[in-house]
Amino acid sequence: MMLVSPLPARNDKSAATFTNPLLPSGPDPWIVRSGDTYFYMNTLGNRIAIRKTKDLSRLSDAAETTVWTPPATGLNAQSIWAPELHRIGKAWYIYYTAAEAGHDDDAHRGVFVLENVSRDPTQGKWIDRGRLETAHTGIDGTTFAYRGKRYFVYSPYVGPDSVLAIVEMANPWTLVGRESIIARPDLDWERRGGRQILEGPEFLIGPKGDLFLSYSASACWSDDYAIGLLSARPGSDPLDPAAWIKAPKPVMAKAPDQGVYAPGHNGFFTAPDGRETWIVYHANPAPDMKCTSQRSPRIQRIEWSAKGQPLFPVPASSALRIPAPLRKR
Repeated sequence: MMLVSPLPARNDKSAATFTNPLLPSGPDPWIVRSGDTYFYMNTLGNRIAIRKTKDLSRLSDAAETTVWTPPATGLNAQSIWAPELHRIGKAWYIYYTAAEAGHDDDAHRGVFVLENVSRDPTQGKWIDRGRLETAHTGIDGTTFAYRGKRYFVYSPYVGPDSVLAIVEMANPWTLVGRESIIARPDLDWERRGGRQILEGPEFLIGPKGDLFLSYSASACWSDDYAIGLLSARPGSDPLDPAAWIKAPKPVMAKAPDQGVYAPGHNGFFTAPDGRETWIVYHANPAPDMKCTSQRSPRIQRIEWSAKGQPLFPVPASSALRIPAPLRKR
């Protein structure tokens, strides 16, 4: 079913408002909150940087702090993509995609990990924990914890397809056990633009304990690039492919009447008030803009149905003013 809702309304007329996009450029955006502070990242290609703000409606005012640059040689020397910042235990970790020097191709891409024990990820020293030993080359790694275990999900290249695979983690930079492929690009809408692709997996836990994994599908250079959803019942084993049910249609797709094309590569975060769930994603403001740095970051609120299912919003027009995430009361 199509889990789509209109833009949620809110009665708080005193709240700050914003319009999408938050920045003119920002492919593969990521937002994580710590207390009342948000940390924002996106693909820059040649480095990793973080913006820090307490007000996402003013993200463009936040300074960009470069926290890591790749080495000139080695496995992670170029095409630095899709960074994600996670607080795990008493340290921060960044998961990112990179390619080997001299080999900027799918056969030489992998997901790498950086660690920082500082309280503030824009400060302190980042330690290179190396490449995750995945079963295949691939991109777009993410991690989540569930029922006392930590898992890693990414988009490996398997034959002509990009699929979604999951594996357990012994620690934030070490995988353990066998990988399970939990989704393949077997639907028509996942095969647009000349490639069959599932990528950008992101975990979300529902209010009734259901497990959700969003993902982006089709080639990123296609206007039909869109967001899909896998779901599993509470208590499921995330490593079991049979536990995951795929929604037959995208949950967020292009909205030409809103001036939004190729929405995808999302993440999820919560507002400091603890009650609001938000999605961050990138999109193009016009058709045929392909897969470039002109993809810009947008955020919108997600509602939940009475059954604990996420209701994704229609991509918002740049003319629509949206109430900013609620702060603590």
